[in-house]
Amino acid sequence: MSDESISSQKHLIETQHGHLTVLTMNRPEALNAFSPSMMAGLDEALPRLAKDSNCRALMLTGVGRAFSAGGDVKGFASNAMASEDAVDTQDRAPQNQTRDERAAGLRRSTEMVELLHTMPKPTIAAIPGVAAGGGFSVALACDIRIASSDARFTTAFNKLGLSGDYGGTYFLTQLVGTAKARELYLTSDIIDVEEAHRIGIVNQVFDKESFADEALSFGEKLAAMPPISSGLMKENLNSALTSDLASVLDLEATNMITCFDSNDHKAGARAFVTKKPPVFTGT
Repeated sequence: MSDESISSQKHLIETQHGHLTVLTMNRPEALNAFSPSMMAGLDEALPRLAKDSNCRALMLTGVGRAFSAGGDVKGFASNAMASEDAVDTQDRAPQNQTRDERAAGLRRSTEMVELLHTMPKPTIAAIPGVAAGGGFSVALACDIRIASSDARFTTAFNKLGLSGDYGGTYFLTQLVGTAKARELYLTSDIIDVEEAHRIGIVNQVFDKESFADEALSFGEKLAAMPPISSGLMKENLNSALTSDLASVLDLEATNMITCFDSNDHKAGARAFVTKKPPVFTGT
């Protein structure tokens, strides 16, 4: 049985399955589009879980037929129409914030993708259906993406006259290369899960009927790995995105010595020899 805590308005559900923590976005009627309470829940949960030794892997998923549609497009449309009405009546309310202040606020809200990318434990996006816009960007920020056989993906932004946020341009370029990333952003085309798997966006695809069980099993497999080496391995891999070879070799050597000195390495070495399952303690 899992322990469960539910955030305000139940827009984010947190469950614990052994050492795997699952955060579930829960607005199925809106394709799990971001809401203030959902974002507040993620802003609270991610820094806490990054430091929680009981959480050795983190899975982010969504209820129903979507991972997340990202920003609330109906809300965008409502704001746009209200703005037009204000112009027509010459009665637009003065903005409470400057452009720079609004940009800074949006930037603060995107800190969660930095945490998904840098926290010293594996992060997994379990995608049961649609991942679009900012929701697609958040999925891209995770270390691994697993998807249902009926999942679909789109950057979506350009169709709405938006340039994109939540790091999608960075992560998609790293995954599929410059040319394909630009195509997917500029066209806002929808691609199916087979194409997403072929070009490297998705790591594994599971049948939609068994997706929930397969995703949980995959997450528990990662959570069962030794946390020290998993965290340092992720640090090495992230360094490889921006550093030269010599810098990565330096970091690998330092992290390898840390692992050699850990109890988890000793447990893994003993298990290899004795053929018994190892018990990793994170020390």
